[in-house]
Amino acid sequence: MYYEMVWGVDSLSVKLVESGEIIRFSYRVVDPERAKVLNDKKVDPVLISPERGLKLVVPTMEKVGQLRQSAPPEAGKSYWMAFSNSGRLIKKGDRVNVVIGNFHADGLELQ
Repeated sequence: MYYEMVWGVDSLSVKLVESGEIIRFSYRVVDPERAKVLNDKKVDPVLISPERGLKLVVPTMEKVGQLRQSAPPEAGKSYWMAFSNSGRLIKKGDRVNVVIGNFHADGLELQ
C-alpha cells in the first residue's frame, strides 16, 4: 500500500529472465502523476543487491536504446525495465532494492 499511496504504483516484482542474464523489474501504474518518475528517461535506474555488494544498471542497446519503457505512464498499465545480470551473480531468492531517483523499492525477492 505504501508504494500505491506515495508513488502511484503497485504489483512490484523482480524476475530472472533470459536464463538469468536479465532481471526484469515490473510494476503497474495506479496514479500516473505520482508514477512519472519511474518512467523518466533522465533518471538512471539501478538494482542493488546488498547481500552480494552489487549494483546493476539498465543496459543501452545500440539500435534500441535503454531496455526500459519511458512513455508517459497511464493508469492500469504495467511497465517494465531490464537490468543486466551478466555472469548471473544475483540469484533467485536474493533480496534486491530498485532505486529510480527518489523512488526506492527495498527488499524485493527475486523470482
